[in-house]
Amino acid sequence: MPFREVNSKMIEATVLPGQRLFSQRGAMLAYKGEVSFTPNIQGGQGGVMSMLGRRVAGEATPLMTVEGSGTVLFGHGGHHIQVISLTGDTLYVEADRLLAFDGSLQQGTMFLGSQGGVMGMVRGQVTGQGLFTTTLKGHGAVAVMAHGGVIEVPITPQRPVHVDPQAYVAHHGDVRNKLSTALGWRDMVGRGSGEAFQLELSGSGAVYVQASEEKL
Repeated sequence: MPFREVNSKMIEATVLPGQRLFSQRGAMLAYKGEVSFTPNIQGGQGGVMSMLGRRVAGEATPLMTVEGSGTVLFGHGGHHIQVISLTGDTLYVEADRLLAFDGSLQQGTMFLGSQGGVMGMVRGQVTGQGLFTTTLKGHGAVAVMAHGGVIEVPITPQRPVHVDPQAYVAHHGDVRNKLSTALGWRDMVGRGSGEAFQLELSGSGAVYVQASEEKL
């Protein structure tokens, strides 16, 4: 894994010759060694079509390609950072939550309507995250950002997980999502008024939940 957690808001990445990382622009805090940072105009591992897809989707968070030999410290906006290891599966995450990730991972864009039908599209409107989400697939590590820390909640076929859509960060595995209405749910726990929604995730995998309802 190229990432080492320095503290809850900073990671150190090891950059090796012949390999590359991608990071959000402006996330580099300091580096040692012979390391280059160049704007990524190819859309990551997914190529030009992935880049165009993200632009259409509003997923146009600018990235840097990081190459060379050395170490780099990454952090952004004082957000908490969670490192997620992928072992061949796919991570679904909003583009603006990506801090850095392995260049070996295949990057793409998924229309939320393909997971959960119409409710998948509604979820994008409710969370304000748009109708598309970024996908990262393969073997490697991803560093994502969140408010107030992140917890990984397992999803099993016998136990679906219900998440406040505003607290959702990312998920991976063979997971289906749908948005359900829970009238009075927020009012009962004193968290706002009006119609409430829960994001239900079922299948096998895990969902990452932040300890806040704030957007990045």
